[in-house]
This record gives sequence, C-alpha cells and structure tokens, in this order.
Amino acid sequence: MTGSALLELEPMVMIPGMMSDARVFAPQLEVFSGFMPVMIAPPISGDTVEQIAAQMLPQLPLHFALVGLGLGGVVAMELLRRAPERVSRLCLMSASAQPDSPGTSSEREPHIIGARTGRLPEAVRSIVEPDLLAPASNRMELAQSLIDMGLDLGGEVFVAQSRAMQRRSDMQNALRRCTGPGLVLRGEYDRVVPKKRLDFVATMLPRGTVIEVPYAAHLPTLENPQGVNQALAEWLAMPA
Repeated sequence: MTGSALLELEPMVMIPGMMSDARVFAPQLEVFSGFMPVMIAPPISGDTVEQIAAQMLPQLPLHFALVGLGLGGVVAMELLRRAPERVSRLCLMSASAQPDSPGTSSEREPHIIGARTGRLPEAVRSIVEPDLLAPASNRMELAQSLIDMGLDLGGEVFVAQSRAMQRRSDMQNALRRCTGPGLVLRGEYDRVVPKKRLDFVATMLPRGTVIEVPYAAHLPTLENPQGVNQALAEWLAMPA
C-alpha cells in the first residue's frame, strides 16, 4: 500500500470467536496496528447474537472494516444487518451464515451443563481439541493456549456464547447488504464449518471472494498468521 492509501484506511474492528479474546488475533494486531486503528470487540455481552450486537454497536466507530472469526463472524453478520451503512467491508473466517442444526444444537447441551457444574476445562476442551487444528508440530502447544484463553473467560461466558450459537438466526439476507469488498477465509483442514458452507457465504456477498488458507483449520489467525495477514492486506487494498 502507498502512504496515501494507508492514510485513507478506516478503523478495523475484529471480533474473536467462541471462548477467545484479543490473543486469537495477536499476529494480526502486531502487523496492522502499526499503520491503522485496530479494535477488538469481544462477543461477551448477551446470550443471543442480537443482544451481543446491540450492546456492541454503540461502542464501534461510525464507519469501519469488520472482521469476524467463528461466533465473531456470526455477530459481524448481525452488525451488518443492523447497520450496513457503517460497515465498509467485511471479512468472515470459519463462520457459517446458517443456524445450528438440531443435532449440533443438542450436542452443545452437555458442555453447557458441564460449564455450569464446575467442569469448565472439559467444556472448553470440547471446542479446542488438538485434532480440530491443522496438522503441525506445535498444535498441542496451540491447543493449550486456546484452553487457557477459554478458562480465563470463565463458565458464564461459555454458557452465554453457547446459547448464542444455539439460537442464532439465518444470516443470508444480512450478507446481501454488504456493499463493500467481502472476503471469506477458510482453513484447508477446517472440520467445524464445512467447505460448502463457507463457499455459500461467499456467494451471498455481492462482492465476495473466498480464499483457502493452507496449513490451517478452524483458527487460521494463529495456525497460519502469515497467510491470513496477506489476505487481509489485499482485502484492505481493494476499492470500497
């Protein structure tokens, strides 16, 4: 990017996924915060996506680029539905526009009960098991750092975010409201959100592009930060 292009960049708002905080975007913060405003907006204020977005929106800039990972991507879609004029461009990572299936919703219930009854470590491990990450020499270390992040957030957040995922609505119509550049990032090994669902999200965005991030699964920001950073830089450089 040229110097003049950098000066024209709007703030970038990044929304972490379930049981994650700013640490899940650490490699992106390190790079992008050096030349543009970057804000982390944790999805922790409600047990429905609508509540989370309603609490979050007044705290955000008037106009911003929006990035969401997992649950954060679902919240990002709800923000777009509520205030499309404020979202200049949208990047979704590992996020589906479709609601939980009955089977997926019921599978969350034992973990919700566990988080409520003193078994938070087991509940957190259910969403960050090492085999959900891409094959890599450091995936056990990465999984442990994700578990630590989830334990720091606590059981109440786990329950609220799980309920938000269970209750989320279909977001297809929201995606059609994005007038700026749309980017969908999917990890090569993601088994949580199927490839066809992420491809579908990209087709719903009027200016949507899908990029597969190699050597990554459901958490590409940490599994292949260089690949994600390159994709984000190219997305930010696209004309609004």
